[in-house]
Amino acid sequence: MRCGETYRQAMRPLRALVIYIVVVFVGGALLAPWLYWLAQEFAHSFPKIAAQPFNRYVDRSLILLALAGLWPLLRALGMTSWHEVGLVGPDGQWKKLSGGLLVGFLSLAIVAGLAIVCGNRVLTRTATAHEVVAAIFGAVGTAVIVAIMEEILYRGGVFGGLRKLFYWPLALVVSSMIYALVHFLHRADFNGVVNWHSGLVLLPRMMSGFVDVQALVPDFFNLTLVGVLLGLAYQRTGNLYFSIGLHAGWVFWLKTYGALTATAPGAATWFWGTSKMIDGWLTLIVLVGVLVLFRLLPLGRKSEPFSIPQ
Repeated sequence: MRCGETYRQAMRPLRALVIYIVVVFVGGALLAPWLYWLAQEFAHSFPKIAAQPFNRYVDRSLILLALAGLWPLLRALGMTSWHEVGLVGPDGQWKKLSGGLLVGFLSLAIVAGLAIVCGNRVLTRTATAHEVVAAIFGAVGTAVIVAIMEEILYRGGVFGGLRKLFYWPLALVVSSMIYALVHFLHRADFNGVVNWHSGLVLLPRMMSGFVDVQALVPDFFNLTLVGVLLGLAYQRTGNLYFSIGLHAGWVFWLKTYGALTATAPGAATWFWGTSKMIDGWLTLIVLVGVLVLFRLLPLGRKSEPFSIPQ
């Protein structure tokens, strides 16, 4: 009896995670038509929002439900305080935050710099000074928001929850693969009249990236390695500050690179990547270099990585 109860308790985090994923995807697909109809009702007041394609409403619905269900998920994973998710007071944490930001910024700056210097990417000459400034400020805002939300969810929540069930290296790999797969949702187009099940019709098309081998390689390897690096930073430092800084530095380049540069004619995009940056083999090489650098950085104890006491 005691063994069976222990097994049920151990499986609760995994069951909670599966339920969360199903609710976010299926619930988001069902919520999207209602948000779309609501936007059309107020089209005269918010014309830009109402004019957005339906797939954008599906994207936003998934994000909305993911955020709404985050705290219940964390509670179900056995985390009753923000400290258990890796969020602690900022006192004494600024070195970790700035250190992560520096590593993230410089690592992808290498990718961007090499691609431009070698002539595989060119700066967008049509961009005005105002557009450049707007792109930079937009990238900064996106980097801050995305880094905080995704680190709380994927590292603090998913990785933190899974390591209650599995030995932490396995939890790290599984959570990193989940993180990578979620980023393969395609922006599929939807044509026709939107009805209550239109989101469910569109969702499989958005998931087509999961079976696209050419898109998975090296994108999937890169994103999985990104998740591993972010998770290792959390495991080694004991909180999310370094991970948030690292993530923010990467997101900044992903946004500005696509906005301010273009692919040069004849460029070897298989190696250098496209405007997404994350889909080239050069990025994988640089990320492996960051992994090696982690062995040298004073992030925490190397022989026994940090683990929040159970």
